[in-house]
Parts: sequence; C-alpha cells; structure tokens
Amino acid sequence: MRNTYDYIIIGAGTAGCLLANRLSADPSRRVLLLEAGAADNYHWIHIPVGYLHCIGNPRTDWLYQTEPDAGLNGRSLRYPRGKTLGGCSSINGMIYMRGQSRDYDRWAELTGDSSWSWQQSLPFFMQHEDHYKGASALHGAGGEWRIEKQRLRWDVLDAFAEAATQAGIPATDDFNRGNNEGVGYFEVNQKAGWRWNTAKAFLRPTCMQRPNFTLMTNVQVSKLLFENTSEGATRCSGVQLCKDGQMISMNAAREVLLSAGSIGSPQLLELSGVGAAERLQALGIPLVKDLPGVGENLQDHLQIRAVFRVKNTRTLNTRASSLWGKALIGLEYLLKRSGPMSMAPSQLGAFTRSDPSQPWPNLEYHVQPLSLEAFGQPLHDFDAITASVCNLNPSSRGSVHIRSVDYRVAPAIAPNYLSTAEDRKIAADSLRVTRQIIAQPALQKFQPEEFRPGVQFQSDEELAQLAGDIATTIFHPVGTTKMGRRDDPLAVVDSRLKVIGIHGLRVVDAGVMPLITSGNTNSPTLMIAERAASWIIQDALV
Repeated sequence: MRNTYDYIIIGAGTAGCLLANRLSADPSRRVLLLEAGAADNYHWIHIPVGYLHCIGNPRTDWLYQTEPDAGLNGRSLRYPRGKTLGGCSSINGMIYMRGQSRDYDRWAELTGDSSWSWQQSLPFFMQHEDHYKGASALHGAGGEWRIEKQRLRWDVLDAFAEAATQAGIPATDDFNRGNNEGVGYFEVNQKAGWRWNTAKAFLRPTCMQRPNFTLMTNVQVSKLLFENTSEGATRCSGVQLCKDGQMISMNAAREVLLSAGSIGSPQLLELSGVGAAERLQALGIPLVKDLPGVGENLQDHLQIRAVFRVKNTRTLNTRASSLWGKALIGLEYLLKRSGPMSMAPSQLGAFTRSDPSQPWPNLEYHVQPLSLEAFGQPLHDFDAITASVCNLNPSSRGSVHIRSVDYRVAPAIAPNYLSTAEDRKIAADSLRVTRQIIAQPALQKFQPEEFRPGVQFQSDEELAQLAGDIATTIFHPVGTTKMGRRDDPLAVVDSRLKVIGIHGLRVVDAGVMPLITSGNTNSPTLMIAERAASWIIQDALV
C-alpha cells in the first residue's frame, strides 16, 4: 500500500467529498481520502425518511451526547454527526439553504478578506449547483449538487403558510437569494425522490474511477504528524491512523486537509498538540502550537418545538398509525417516489423577526405535519403539527474539548444554550410569534390547540424556562476552528483556512465559520470546500 500522497483528506463528509473530487481531477495529484465510517451502502441512507433509522445508529452516527446543559435545565442532548461516506449529508434534513447575504459580508469583515463577501461567495455556491429550475443569475445548473422541489404537500402546511402571510410574513418561492425572509416549502437535496448525498455527487462515478485517487473507509485518524522544516517552521507531514487494529503512518507531500467537522476537527487538533497550551499540558500532550481558540466558539441552532393538536385533517400521526397506512405510504414511494417516505424531516419553512425592532430575519421555522415527545420516539396518537423555531444568530457560545489522550474517547461537547439574556428573550419572543401565526384565520378550520408548551405559560421567564425543557439541537454545530485575523486570539485558521503557525495543514469544514449562517449549514459548508479547493490548487502552482 502506498503511504505517500500529495494530499490527505481526513473525513469523507460534506466538505471532504468535494475536496477529493476537485483535487483528484488532475491525474498528477495523488489524493487519499480517509473515512472513519463505512461505505454508504445502507439502504436507509438513500430513502429520504431513512434519517429516522440513521440518527442514533452506530452504523451511520458518531452517537455523541452533550454535557448536561444549564440552559436546558440540566438536560443532555443527543448530538448526531454523520459517520459514513457523505458524512452529515447522508443523515441530515436535506434542506438546501445558503443563509443570508449579511452572513458572508460579516465573515469578510471579521477576517479582513473581502473574498468571503456574499457577492464573491455566490459563484462558489453556483459552481456545483444543479438546480431544478435551471441556470439563472442566482442558481447554477449542470453541477454535481442536485436541488429539487419536494414531492409532497399537506393541507395543514398550506394553511400554516397562508396563516404566516396573514401574520405579515411574505410568501417566497426561493429562500436562497440573499434575503431569506418569507414562508414557503423548502427545496431539498434529492434526485427523483432519493436522498442526494455528497458521496453520490462528488465521489461516484468520477473519483472512484481515477487511478490517482484512494479511498479508505473504517479507518480512524489518531493524530496528525509534524516535522520541523529547514527554515525552522513546523509543518504537518502526515497522519497516523488505525486500520484493522494496526497503527499506520501516511505521509502528505503537499497538504493535510482536516475535514472531520466541528466536533472531529478540534478533537484531532488537540490530540495532536494543537490547542490551548495549559489544557494540553494538563493531559500530558506535547505542545506543537498554542492556539487557544481550538474547540472554542461553538455555535448551534437550538429549536423550540411547539406542538399543536389539529382537527378536520389527517397528519402523519394518524396516517402512519396502522399497518395498512404504513403499507400505503410504502406503496406510494415504491411506485412514485413520493409521499411521506420522500419527506425531508421538515417540509415548510419560514424566516421572520422575533420582534419588529430586529433589523433582519432572526428566526427560522421548520414546520412538520407530525408530532412526538422527542426525536426517535413514537408519533403521538392524535393529529398534530410541530412548529419548530430557532434563533438564527445565537449569542451563546460553547466548546468542544478532548477529555482523554485516547482518540477513541468522544470529546466533551458543551453548547451552553440559552446562556445569555439575549438568547432567552428571543426564545420567549419566538414562542409568541408562533402563537400569532397559529391564531390567524387560515388555520382556524383545523381548530389548533396548543399542546406544547401550553397556553398557561406567558411571561418571559416562564417561556424561557419552557424553552429549556422542550428545545433541542437542529444539528448545526459550527465555529470550533474559526477563521479570523492573526491578531484574533480565538482564530485557528486564517482566511484561506490555513492553520495559523503550521505549514501544510488546513481545516475545511463548518468549524471554520466565525459566525453561524442564518439557516441550515450543509450547503454553506460545500461552498467553503469549493473555495478552499480553488485556493489549494492555486497554491500548488506557485
């Protein structure tokens, strides 16, 4: 087995698959892609509703848990992260969402690099897009990343959308123009009713046929390897990994690209001696580079799941309550690739303000024609809808840090949700906005009745407390290896994603976001990888 490559990519997830495709397009570049999970040959990965069988499944999920969180009244949350080819794109909600133009303009400001602005980032979204409407000024066609309309509708969701417009939220048919304010059905990363993950998009059939590309699955990297250059600099020279119980070293002639995600990347940096000196020394890890920002700045979207009983309609709760109902759902998918089995976890979306004084939409709704006590539990035995709402720009910050020198031990994940007064106020206000929508005339034929949190809770204090009881992650962790100016004490990478103070090492995943995007984070991660690939290729020509 060859042990020297030009590029070693750690993590065959959303970013890693795109990087592998772009870098191996030149046959003179030898590319190794490493994935701790297995191949994406589990059938539930590809059936859209199969996320229910992939999250919490050790075959496809790292099975992380957060630390008990004071903002959640001491609760610990399941924290899914993809562990298979395609990474989180194999288990996520399939929603195509870029965020808001201001997100990227703010990145440009924070990093001092105008190339991160919305106008300069937009072409890197479009480069890999294959939008069902075809090419336009804002969308691309013919790329690898398929975007389609959903293949189902629900009367009660149509009514929710109408109620939202009655509450002052405009209707929209495209959340991805730069200002996502509005209500409408989400577009999804699917193709003809199947999930479209990044392994399908970027590895097959291109990379898999290239002799200069090597893929290794079921291998976990235990640490990064470093060497001192003749100029006295520190360079990442390769990786140490475990394969079939044996430790193997792989060398990188050009660069190591860390794409293990917002949890895995800071974990691997700290295991390798890159992080806060005091923390690493306490664990007995030799210090390679003192970067206090590693594992800090964790941001996530916390969704508050408000549930409303409804009448005079059928939701998934009762439609899927019998064997006959489930059989009909399965038959519809078999024959048409439509219906509930083609569902993304959330079908209808809305972006609005928590109060009129907000300068931009700061709330996102994921609305579902179903309800349950918690993810993974059975549907309720009555018809209901769930209107989940999240604060798009949380001011709370958490962390991810190793607790052991053993690479097999999961790191401590502490999101610190609702730890600021601002976030608690927005949580309370967001529940009031939800009630305003539900009270509109369009929904009254369904006689909505608040089941969670309950109309008896009205004050800011009560609603914030209830948010802690019923809220859960929407699976968007970012920021733990943030990019920034070199004088930023928490910056881990520079604006070209190079780890500060170390040659030959970049982080390319959602962890580099200095601020979370105002929406779902999968497609922004692809844009980051697209841009990184262009820089890596440019640097190789120098």
